[in-house]
Amino acid sequence: MKLFNVWDIESVKVNEKALSPYIFIDPVLIPRSGGRAASGQRIWVQKNNIVERLMNRLMVPGHKGKKHKLSSSHCTGKSTKVYKIVKETFEIIEKETKENPIQVFVKALENAAPREEVTGIEYGGARYSKAVDVSPLRRVDLALRWFVQGAYGKSFNSKKKITRTLADEILAAFRIDQASNAISKKLEAERQSDSSR
Repeated sequence: MKLFNVWDIESVKVNEKALSPYIFIDPVLIPRSGGRAASGQRIWVQKNNIVERLMNRLMVPGHKGKKHKLSSSHCTGKSTKVYKIVKETFEIIEKETKENPIQVFVKALENAAPREEVTGIEYGGARYSKAVDVSPLRRVDLALRWFVQGAYGKSFNSKKKITRTLADEILAAFRIDQASNAISKKLEAERQSDSSR
């Protein structure tokens, strides 16, 4: 069974052992479960296909920092629209790399997932920052969010389509290029955690 009836998903491998249980790559034709895997529990998010999780994140990209604002008018919640965006994005990636785009996407996720971040601690009335390790599920969630927010940020109020900007974002993360929003955010988070160790 091939994803979108085009790409073979069984040959895709996750190299990082910590992330392998959380990047779920089961062979499906259409990555839309309609929330059937969730059953009201957060932990079952990891059982969704990773491409479906990207599609869900495209529909609800999340807040940027503490500011409650949408990234773009693309966030319609229409699954057919998001399906076309992801399929076209993977076609662009395949054309540019001549590789399986699912493997490129998984490798980009591994590269963009942060290992450490900073949390605020209040001790004796004083607040200070402390470096903490990031759980594997949160690492994948953050990388997906940064991919989508970076892509929407570059396509909003510009002539570039979301498919092009999302492909550029994934390809830049695949090459570990700081032009990627996800890679730059990861490096910034790890730099902050180094300084507050």
